[in-house]
Parts: sequence; structure tokens; C-alpha cells
Amino acid sequence: MKRAQIIDRSRDAHFMREALALAAAGAALGEVPVGAVLVQDGAIIGRGFNCPISSHDPSAHAEMVAIRAAAQAADNYRLPGSTLYVTLEPCSMCAGLIVHARIQRVVYGATEPKAGVALSRGEFFSQAFLNHRVLIEGGVLAEECGAVLSEFFKARRATR
Repeated sequence: MKRAQIIDRSRDAHFMREALALAAAGAALGEVPVGAVLVQDGAIIGRGFNCPISSHDPSAHAEMVAIRAAAQAADNYRLPGSTLYVTLEPCSMCAGLIVHARIQRVVYGATEPKAGVALSRGEFFSQAFLNHRVLIEGGVLAEECGAVLSEFFKARRATR
């Protein structure tokens, strides 16, 4: 039997603000501003922002960077009981990693209508073939998360 989880909205907003700060750090480097933090037992154990351009690594999405850091900190490739906070709905690559890492819950801010797979382009996490279930919560600080992305792309278009 799956136990019920009590969701603390103020806690979710707090950690999403941490992810937003990381998104800003990425934007300052010219990266698409997406930030992520991985929380276990109330503490951040992994942080990341998009950095595929600066790292020359197409897999260096914010989620991927935060999960790698968390796995190193936990000394385990599995992160049960953890929550990933990310400013943008995860893509298919990151969704697969989330399942393999056994993350319990994903909280995201803005939807990603082109490539998001939590809800926008299909509900990946509810697929019957998956051997791990992930709880999904979208829309936390969605306006702020979306605004960071909109401003980044608006500025980028203005310089072209």
C-alpha cells in the first residue's frame, strides 16, 4: 500500500526559489535558464542549472546536473524519498533519469509545451511499463519560472 504524502506548499515554494536562483546563474552564463535542486530529508543535496553549452555536454540539463551531484553526495545512484524541484517541466531524457534514480517526487514550475513529458507531450511518469512510480506536482511558482524563460528568450531575440 502506498502511503499518503502531505504536501507543504510553502516548502515547495522555498525550494523552487532555490531552483530559480540557479536558473539565473545559468542565464548569466548564456545558458537557457532552468534550475533544479534535489532535496532529501529536508536538505538540498544536489544543485544544478542548464549548462550544455558551457560544458559541451548535451545531457547537462539542470535535472541531470542536480541528480548527479545528489548521487555523489549520497554515495548512492538511487535517491529514494527525495524530491526534485525544477523550474521547467522535465524532458524525456531527464524523465528517464528521474525514474532510474528512484526519485519519489518531482515538483516543477512552468510547463514545457514543446518537450515536457510530465504532462504537456504525454504523461511519461504514468506509463505502465515503468518499474518505479514518481509523484508529479506542476505549476509551483509557474509565473515566475515562465517569466525567467520568457525574458531570457526575449533578450536573446533582441540581440539577433
